[in-house]
Amino acid sequence: MLTKAEPDQAEVNDQPARLFLIGAVLVFCAALAAYLTDVAAHRGGLLAWFDLNVYNDAGLITRQLPSYLYIWELSRTIKFTYTPFAAVVFAGGSFLPWAVLRWVMTIASLVSVPVTAWLTLGALGRRGASRAAAALAVGAVALWTEPVVKSLFLGQIEPLLLLLVVWDLTRDDRRRWKGVGIGIAAGIKLVPLLFIPYLLLAGRFRQAAVATATFAATFAIGFVVLPGPSASYWLTGYFIRPGRTGGVDSLVNQSLLGMIARQVGGGVYAEPFWLPVAVVVALGGVAAGAALNRAGKAVPGWVLVGITSVLVSPISWDHHWVWIVPMLAMLAGLAMTAFGRDRWAYLTAALVTAVVFGSWTAKYSGPDAFVPSRGLIGWFVQPRGTEATNLHGWQLLSWNLFVVGGLVSYAVLVAGAWRAWRSQRGRPTAAPGLSSPVEALLARADAVLKSSGALLARDRTRLP
Repeated sequence: MLTKAEPDQAEVNDQPARLFLIGAVLVFCAALAAYLTDVAAHRGGLLAWFDLNVYNDAGLITRQLPSYLYIWELSRTIKFTYTPFAAVVFAGGSFLPWAVLRWVMTIASLVSVPVTAWLTLGALGRRGASRAAAALAVGAVALWTEPVVKSLFLGQIEPLLLLLVVWDLTRDDRRRWKGVGIGIAAGIKLVPLLFIPYLLLAGRFRQAAVATATFAATFAIGFVVLPGPSASYWLTGYFIRPGRTGGVDSLVNQSLLGMIARQVGGGVYAEPFWLPVAVVVALGGVAAGAALNRAGKAVPGWVLVGITSVLVSPISWDHHWVWIVPMLAMLAGLAMTAFGRDRWAYLTAALVTAVVFGSWTAKYSGPDAFVPSRGLIGWFVQPRGTEATNLHGWQLLSWNLFVVGGLVSYAVLVAGAWRAWRSQRGRPTAAPGLSSPVEALLARADAVLKSSGALLARDRTRLP
């Protein structure tokens, strides 16, 4: 008599993951459909490509009138502020027709969000359907955060630079050219340079060397192709002037310098206070990130360095906070393997992050209904303009919301690094010739078993 075959145990175990994947696909499709519907209903409200226009014009100037690169203004105070190497990259992009270029950038940025989450989850050891499901779920949430929505609105390169850095950090350490992504990203925008001292402290010397050499190559390429603009950018101190990219005390400058400037009366008065604070925060973030890496927690380590880079950069517009994408993925990945209170703690942290950095609309009716506007920055205390000084009351939180959120994440991760360092100090050291405490423990157990066996054999020989 034929009987129904028992289902394979692996298939039974995979069923929840497959259901999770189906649900995540539906959620991501719904989030993307809602975004595209909003784009179609509000022409120019969600996609204006303003910064992409700056990149494209800079590329055209690089090809035709390179001496004007750092003199040209799209409008008052709107200049090209990226490196000469970035101008060479944008010159290549300017060969595309404008209508093609803007949609290529938009589609690439949309794809980069779930891919960044997928890479982060893979670095945490997540595999298979559950990894794909979590990446899509994180992508659906991240798509409606203020940094991502604003990056898409402006046609910003930020999501692509984030993807480049995360891809590089999550590659196998045996890859000879691991580090090249960080070097290229730093060659376009200087902020990723902070990852080089992190790699050195983490003991990733080859990766740090590759990143440094790649950045040096981008520096050289800029001087070869654009000698005049390169001299203007690097040799006159233009690259370290905070105000070159806009008002330091602007509401959407969510950096430590911006927060201090809004309190003391402007950027000029803030810089003497900001510099020592930024140095301490940068050193703490890099050291703690390296400690996490050495403790086997690489993803929290480089997520901490990414958050640190946004905090200490003189100018960190709201769209620069795209580092919340790998942070959300990290929290989701940790929740997948945690139990009880720990799992709820990770999920709560992810929810709070999504709410704080969410792309909330200012209006729910009228022609501008459901058009995102600065998220919760300035919420409850709506500003008359975009600049302010001498804040008080709710303004201290509302106008510095991303900085506060970043500092809280920074403090939690630094505390985690401290605990990891303390726990490592308390572990017994490995025996000579052994590569880890685990191997030392196994060797000790083997020695005990052998001695017990020898005693038992000796006792048997004494029996009559």
